[in-house]
Order: sequence, then C-alpha cells, then structure tokens
Amino acid sequence: MSPRTRNSTIKPPAVVAELGRPETAEETAARKAQNSANHRNRQTVNNLVYSLIATVALVAVIVLIVPRGNPISSAPPVDYAAVAQQAQGSEPDRLVVPKLPSGWSSNSAELRTKTADGVDAWYIGLLTPKGQYIGVTQGFNANDSWVADQVNRTRIAGTREIDGVKWDVYDNRAAGSSAGNVAYALVTTAGKSTVVVFGTADDAEFTAAASSLTDQLHSLGSPTPGGN
Repeated sequence: MSPRTRNSTIKPPAVVAELGRPETAEETAARKAQNSANHRNRQTVNNLVYSLIATVALVAVIVLIVPRGNPISSAPPVDYAAVAQQAQGSEPDRLVVPKLPSGWSSNSAELRTKTADGVDAWYIGLLTPKGQYIGVTQGFNANDSWVADQVNRTRIAGTREIDGVKWDVYDNRAAGSSAGNVAYALVTTAGKSTVVVFGTADDAEFTAAASSLTDQLHSLGSPTPGGN
C-alpha cells in the first residue's frame, strides 16, 4: 500500500461545537482533568448521601430494638409501709403512711436526716393510677423556710378542706412544665409535723392522697393549715 493510501485513512481532529474548531492538546488535557474532577466530586456527594442513609437506617433499627417504657413505673414498687415501720420511734411524731387503694404504687421512701436545712423529713414518692406523681413529705419541727422550699417558693392560693382537715393550697399549674414536680401542693400541720402533699396529679387524686392521711393527722394533733 502506498503512503498516499495510508494517509487518506487518517481522520482529521473533531471540531468542538463550543469552540468552532478542533481543541488543542492543552484544551483536551484540561477538559479531561475537569471531567475527572467532576466525577470525583459526584462520587464524594454520593458517598455522603449513602453514609447519611446508612446512619439513619442504623438509628431506626436501634430505636426499634431497644426496649422503651417509663423507667419509673418499670422499677419494682417500694413497700413504704415497711420502711416506715423500721424508722418509727426515731422522730417526735409517728411517720404517716398513706392507706391507698389498688392502682397506687410507690417508687421511693426514705427518712431524710442530717439535712442541710436541719429539718428531718419522711418522704414517700407515689405513682397514681393515672400515671402522675404525688410526693408526701412530713417535716418534723419544720420552719417557714422549709415549707417554702417544699412548695417551690409558690405563694398560697387559698385553703381547702378535705375530710375535715384544712390544707393550705399552692397552685402552680399555670406555669406548665416549668413547675416541675410541684405543680400543685397541699400543706397542713399536726403535732410537731408539717405535712406537704405535692405533685402533678389532678384534684381527684390529690383528694384521695390527702384523705388517706386524715385519721393519722388527727392522731398527731388538731390539723391546721401550715403556711409560710
């Protein structure tokens, strides 16, 4: 085959539409470098998206397999009557023990001594049938400052009589979640005891809790509203 025949098979450089002419070697190299860079960038973005999807999927799996529930209600109930029996006689008054129907339970009970404010106190944490919290605290030889601490510095809203016992009322429900565990409280005194019933329950459950203490309060002395 003659040289002329071989040369006739060589294709001329392709014309680039954007340039209107064949691109130079430098332009070809730059284009290929840019294409490579674009490809790497797309791969990086894709990898990030895939990683995010994998992370979300992993979190979803963890949420599904981890047991959930109320950690307070799942704890074994506390026999506060037995705890009180062991501590009876160590304070100037008998420790009060709420007598509540089925559906109520306790998650805590303790006699708090050597406290920073110098007031010994018997405390019971109750869980109501509606899943709310009510605490009962009996302070011995308590002062106004101690009462103020128990009701979260809330002002007295009035008085309320339950089964012949008059209680000071502290109503902080309007504060919403900022009221914490002291959305509502009842305070009365009998003998050397100041009894505070506080928590997040509704009026009916507070009435039940306060009524369960009526006879014991009368046995301590004539109950009178206790305030600061």
